[in-house]
Amino acid sequence: MRSLKGWPYYIGYFSLIALGVFHLYTAIFGTFEAYLQRNIHLLFALPLVYIYFPFSKKGPKDKVPWYDWLLCIMSSLPSLYAVFNYQRIIYRMVQVEIVRTEELLLGTILVVTLLEAARRVVGLGLTILASAMIFYMYFGYLLPGDWRGMYVPFDRIIEHLYLTGEGIFSTPLGVSATFVIIMLIFGGFLEKSGTGDYFMDLSKAVAGKAAGGPAKIAVISSGLFGSISGSAVANVYATGTFTIPMMKQLGFSNAFAGAVEAVASSGGQIMPPVMGAAAFIMASFLGIPYSSIVVAGIVPALLYYIGVYAMVDARAKKLGLKGLTSEQIPSIGDVLKKLYIIIPVVVFVLMILRGNTPMRSATVGILVCWFLSLLNKGKRMGPLQIIDAIYLGTKNVFVVAIACAAAGIVVGAVSLTGVGFKIASSIFSLAGNNSFMALVMVAVLSLILGMGLPTTAAYIVASALAVPALIKLGFLPLSSHMFVFYFAVFSAITPPVALAAYAASSISGATPNETGFQALRLGIVAIVLPFAFCFDKSFLLQSNPWLNLFSLLSGICAAIFLGTGIEGYLRGNIGIVFRSGLVIFGLLSLWPQIFVRIIAILIGFATMTYLYLVQKDQTVS
Repeated sequence: MRSLKGWPYYIGYFSLIALGVFHLYTAIFGTFEAYLQRNIHLLFALPLVYIYFPFSKKGPKDKVPWYDWLLCIMSSLPSLYAVFNYQRIIYRMVQVEIVRTEELLLGTILVVTLLEAARRVVGLGLTILASAMIFYMYFGYLLPGDWRGMYVPFDRIIEHLYLTGEGIFSTPLGVSATFVIIMLIFGGFLEKSGTGDYFMDLSKAVAGKAAGGPAKIAVISSGLFGSISGSAVANVYATGTFTIPMMKQLGFSNAFAGAVEAVASSGGQIMPPVMGAAAFIMASFLGIPYSSIVVAGIVPALLYYIGVYAMVDARAKKLGLKGLTSEQIPSIGDVLKKLYIIIPVVVFVLMILRGNTPMRSATVGILVCWFLSLLNKGKRMGPLQIIDAIYLGTKNVFVVAIACAAAGIVVGAVSLTGVGFKIASSIFSLAGNNSFMALVMVAVLSLILGMGLPTTAAYIVASALAVPALIKLGFLPLSSHMFVFYFAVFSAITPPVALAAYAASSISGATPNETGFQALRLGIVAIVLPFAFCFDKSFLLQSNPWLNLFSLLSGICAAIFLGTGIEGYLRGNIGIVFRSGLVIFGLLSLWPQIFVRIIAILIGFATMTYLYLVQKDQTVS
């Protein structure tokens, strides 16, 4: 982003404040009609991209060139027209009434400026994919064989993308314009009131003295912070600047230190109560309360972090690493005295679980956050601090809003041409109706999309293209969407393009690929767990209480077995036979058949007990 000064800075600053105030108003008094709400949201976000984001890395970073001012003005015109004419637009008869010349022109401007904004903010991946979908809508009828589409005139393409709620202004942008923006503002208030700093102090107090303390601090703090940030890369920079240098000082390699932070930060997107924008979109796609997504995400997130923690613990003991000194760890008494700082998060969670909307819950959380800041002498929020908190939250809107709007082009192409059914048929054909192979193919698709797209966009596109195939194979809609969501999230630690690993490597000094492969190894639970909850819904707490509890316990065993086996250390080094056995028992502990799971847990537990008793404490340098 550009570092602006003078009047361009104030234009951007006050525009973002106005965006935040507008969304706070609609959160309190009710949102506008969907098409209008989404247009106003994009009216702020899209033009500001050209103020804050340069054309290329070589573009000016401290001023806005004339051509970006021109694009800023042009990109605002389509939404301005829609705002002033929205009643006529929402009552017009789609595919019956003629698209007016000015609407055709403005719709074309919107598509072009949106694609350029996506290139600047999100990257080439989404831009190319959205462009390919436009190409398919217009030229698909010329393709041979099963991929041949129907002929769609240019004016109908623009109508579908611009003048309906099924293209750019479809559900993904609607979620950004309601739930996500309020959550971002809530995150700004939490950060301004000191919640992020408190999470770090709490993590130090809990895990600072343990072997490899900084690595465990990274795991805990990144999970806590990620639950309010919902962004892997933002999480890496927020907590990694502290944890990665400490891990390196303690003796962890550069690559391992960066990998721990990348994995822990990526997991923040699956950590309830706030699981990133994609989770809100998932709730909208499924037509279920967001609280249901939160409940379904509890066990997988817990097992993921247990697996990472087990591997970090084993590596620290293997290297003979110690924890932090007493001087570096805050007093547990002092930390507990400030426990009230997390009350806004607790209030938010309780309201969500009681069936309130995320918007209302976040709004109440913001009010509670402001009130409690008055009790924290160094973090009291007066009028200027409140404005800064709004700005702090809304300045993070660009990636989500632009990604959702551009992904809406893909969603629009799927609904207009039926290309999603062609992809589903291809998955069926290649998988041979084998449900496991279909999952593997969807996982690969989600990872590939996630390499070039942010989590939100990758999830939207992958769910639109692949989820219908999974549902047709008999998987539950919630399991299918969660499966795509997980692999979209963990593409951030999957080489060759692993954005969270790249961010962590820029701090640690290791190469991105080295960090990425270490992160992939640490995040092994995230690779196998989605397959487990597709075949057994109790891992998502969707079964009876006893089966839910058993899945939690078997999942914990699986995470520990896998972590210990892959790292190869308990009280001493573990031989290849026992390591392989623990990995196998870990995988079988997630098996759909309960009997197999019980046997695997018993043998795995016996193996761990045997190793613990016969090994002597040893370390290696």
